[in-house]
Amino acid sequence: MELSDSGLGAFFRAAIDIPEIPFGEMLWESAQRFPEKIAVIYQGQKVSFRELDGLVNSLANALSKLGVKKGDRVALFMTNRPEYIISVYATARIGAVFTPMNPTYKEEEVAHQLQDSDASVLVVQESLYPRVKSIRQRVNKSLKHVVVIGQQAEEGDSLFLELIRQSSPKHPPQVQISWTEDLVALPYSSGTTGLPKGVMLTHQNLVANAIQFISSSRITEQDSMLICLPFYHIYGVMLVNGAIYSGATQVIMEAFDLELSLSLAQQYKVSLYYAVPPILLVLANYPNLRAYDLSQLRYIMVGAAPMAPEVAQRLQEKTNVRIVQGYGLTEASPVTHLNPVDQGQIKLDSVGLSVANQEQKVVDPETGERELETGELGELIVKGPHVMQGYWKAPEETARTVRDGWLYTGDIARIDADGYVYIVDRKKEMIKYKGFSVAPAEVEAVLFQHEAVADCAVIGKPDAESGEIPKALVLLNAGVQIEPEALMDFVGGRLAGYKRVREVEFVSNIPKTASGKVLRRVLIEAEREKAEAQAAAEAAAAVPETVETATSDAVPVETEGAGETPVDAARLDEAADAMVTDTLDTASVLESVAASEEMDAALEPLPDEAVAVGSESESLMVTESLSDEASAPEVEAEAEVSAAPSEDETVPPAVEAPAVETHVVQEETPVSMSDDVGASAGAEEMGEDHTSDDGSETRATALSPEPADVPPEAAPSEPAAS
Repeated sequence: MELSDSGLGAFFRAAIDIPEIPFGEMLWESAQRFPEKIAVIYQGQKVSFRELDGLVNSLANALSKLGVKKGDRVALFMTNRPEYIISVYATARIGAVFTPMNPTYKEEEVAHQLQDSDASVLVVQESLYPRVKSIRQRVNKSLKHVVVIGQQAEEGDSLFLELIRQSSPKHPPQVQISWTEDLVALPYSSGTTGLPKGVMLTHQNLVANAIQFISSSRITEQDSMLICLPFYHIYGVMLVNGAIYSGATQVIMEAFDLELSLSLAQQYKVSLYYAVPPILLVLANYPNLRAYDLSQLRYIMVGAAPMAPEVAQRLQEKTNVRIVQGYGLTEASPVTHLNPVDQGQIKLDSVGLSVANQEQKVVDPETGERELETGELGELIVKGPHVMQGYWKAPEETARTVRDGWLYTGDIARIDADGYVYIVDRKKEMIKYKGFSVAPAEVEAVLFQHEAVADCAVIGKPDAESGEIPKALVLLNAGVQIEPEALMDFVGGRLAGYKRVREVEFVSNIPKTASGKVLRRVLIEAEREKAEAQAAAEAAAAVPETVETATSDAVPVETEGAGETPVDAARLDEAADAMVTDTLDTASVLESVAASEEMDAALEPLPDEAVAVGSESESLMVTESLSDEASAPEVEAEAEVSAAPSEDETVPPAVEAPAVETHVVQEETPVSMSDDVGASAGAEEMGEDHTSDDGSETRATALSPEPADVPPEAAPSEPAAS
């Protein structure tokens, strides 16, 4: 898309035509235009647009036979795989609503989303099936059918492949769709208070944003897109939709692996590589990067968390590949801003220009009304066809977030004279851990369940590698003693790894307002002062080793409800603020960046019961279910997969606050990468996350063999046969 000059010195993207077609028809149209072109490559298996369209029709017919009707919710609980794409478009074609779930979710989180969304159908991969069975009785009221991707299902449940084989790949059910009113997606985003909430996205929202994204990114059918970011996150959803409607080929990774990603980029001549800041950092530090032929790459797009411009600049110089940063949030479907893809127009410290067909303003953050002048700091608000219908079952929250059609992102930003937007802070209280949005209230609710805790508050503590880490300030009941690690483990056993408390400080009181609301800003400011004091003390200590660090001025707001830098500031959500010049420390950087789930996003390992990605028991030979004229996919040699060695992630010690006697505990968390899939890089939740959405934890989102409480990190290692 060409940029236009406003006449005032600022650039903007000209309006584009957006066809009023149902979301499910985007794939159908591409199947008509490029029937034999490869749509998806997954673990050496290739599926054409015609074959993919047939599989979608088969599943749509099967779901219809199960009784799924227009408006019903279909939950998707799986990692990145072709079945995800098939399920999304099949659900849309019968007028139902897909609600993606983070594959790193534990039983309580799974139960919450199934109950809150009133999902009538759940499509789950076999390795995650045990988590569903354990909470089945609690969700039986609405959940009528469970479809298992794998070889075994309990009596009454269905097998994905059997449903496909038994249904026609032609003529899906005919359903009347209202483009502007009917929902098609219900991703869940972390709210500023309470549990994650559903974001209601219509057919118009997703179709419009797919075209805005394609136009701004200049994606064509000639492109090949490498996608390791989680599909459960809105960032991943955007990438899939962009590839489908543009006719581009998508090379899918179930979990991020540095060397495998580079091998796939070389093997399939990938032109577009999508990442989150931790992946960018690992690429920039990888000593063997020049051993790979990346000459086909047009650019690397980064989102879900703030990007360190210095890291991006270094990677550009090393590869001669442009780095393009964007911004968005789940509530905007998600992308709202992208840098131009032309080298001379990219500003590495900015999230770019507004996408086409979108209005934007920076307003007084106190009143939310008065529009500010160029360069002034205020809250970023946007309006357009991609703005959500509202929050699921939360009219009051919707009214606060969407006013007169304007979406209030919760991010503090400024717009320069050229029209470029810079995210400089966040208005809301969400904690951004490696691109994942963590709601303090959700973690506090778990801490309050522990008998030793009298009161508590959770805040984000600045951290060079993670952006922020969840820190708990805890007031213990009188006469009670407990080790900080016990509280960390207590939370870690009940929430996804990226939500785990990384540091505990015992305090004598929790400051609150007269109405009882925690004065979180006071706590955050005190934490910043301690961090500054610590930095000053360390600087005066004259340490012999020289370490260069790069930090981003922009702080994203969550992908689920607020805005994030790179597609949070891009929920179209991870943290690459620190870089070591002489050594490669990938383990701690990519702890949450493997691939999918919640936007990451980015990435946590699945539990022991998880089946390794690509295992024969779960792989879907998609072409088996097609009609006779469908051809079998070509199978290619699998690329080598590298497993990352475990490394310890150590939280820097905090400085004791002068006014309170505190006991600060640092946690050392070993992080490892394995073949198991978890969530995907950089984008975890969606609502307030910003896309730039969200990778996540171990999955990488990325992943590890043992149940880890922390998202996996991806690091190069000795290659191992996949």
